[in-house]
Amino acid sequence: MRRKLVFSLMLGLVILLARDATAQTRKKTGATISGTVVDADGKPVAKASVTCETSSGMKPRAVHTDSKGQFFITGLKQESYDLRASQNGAYSDWERNIPLGKSQTKTVRLQLLNGNTSTSVVPAAKKH
Repeated sequence: MRRKLVFSLMLGLVILLARDATAQTRKKTGATISGTVVDADGKPVAKASVTCETSSGMKPRAVHTDSKGQFFITGLKQESYDLRASQNGAYSDWERNIPLGKSQTKTVRLQLLNGNTSTSVVPAAKKH
């Protein structure tokens, strides 16, 4: 009888703590930007780096894509954000001014270009 009582009390305490932790997580979650990084051919890119910063240039943050090229940036404040993906010298264009409301989720697709576009060299045309 005593074991059952102790077990019931322990189980109740665990359930109560789990509910409290879930409520706290919801409060702190904030907004989310999710998306996919693809290469120049449109194929998902695993382990690409995705840089996220506020549109005002503050608080940069980086995450990496999973094996399917997907990423999730959670816990964001209500603000506008800029995103860019990179991997092995290939970069996406900046996706600028993504507005997020409280607890809102936005989805983006970032496509890596062949090489860094700001330093890419275009071969000169041959003279005949």
